[in-house]
Amino acid sequence: MAKHPPKLVIFDCDGVLVDSEPLSLDVLVRVLGNAGVEMDAEEATERFLGKSLKTMSDILHDDYGLAVDDAFLEEMRLDLYQRFRQELQPVAGIAAALDALDIPRCVASSSQMERIRLSLTITGLIDKLEPHLFSSSMVKRGKPAPDLFLHAAAQMGTPPEDCIVVEDSPAGIEAAKAAGMRVFAFAGASHAKSERHLETLRRLDPDVLFDDMRELIHLVRNEQRDGNAGL
Repeated sequence: MAKHPPKLVIFDCDGVLVDSEPLSLDVLVRVLGNAGVEMDAEEATERFLGKSLKTMSDILHDDYGLAVDDAFLEEMRLDLYQRFRQELQPVAGIAAALDALDIPRCVASSSQMERIRLSLTITGLIDKLEPHLFSSSMVKRGKPAPDLFLHAAAQMGTPPEDCIVVEDSPAGIEAAKAAGMRVFAFAGASHAKSERHLETLRRLDPDVLFDDMRELIHLVRNEQRDGNAGL
């Protein structure tokens, strides 16, 4: 099948725009320990990376017997937001990449909208992306289901085959592929550099696997050139 020139780039947030995953996983492991569930960061990464709050809650209930209640969520939210305000950084090179991108872009994240806005505000990216922010709370099924990416594309008026998704998590890559979109797997954030994680991403066969956000513009332009050549 001939490629279409990309007309929309859909960015995940955590681990793609902001380097938040180590902070999030550290907070999650601590709060789980307080609730009686012992889990290390490696297991938390494998079970929850890139997944929605609802999916995480379902896994904790079904596999660990933990009912995620309001007190659990509030403890995690307050701790996480404090850490974000003190430590959260943008992914290296993302601001320049967004400035150079010459086609529309949006965010489609498993996080709640409050967290998306806070993350992008703290890191100085909000004005480059708002108002085109989409959360898993807007759809019935979170990643790895394709619902969120399909919702974002529909809201942006772009067919799935004309979209590129930039993702860092296995769940997000699966969701993008299920949506019929090209997927660029990003492995440059601080949580994504282990050989085990890289091998997991390779097995999912993304269209591109890259680890330097400064490469993104060249990768998108390659897709534009290839798509135009096929017209």
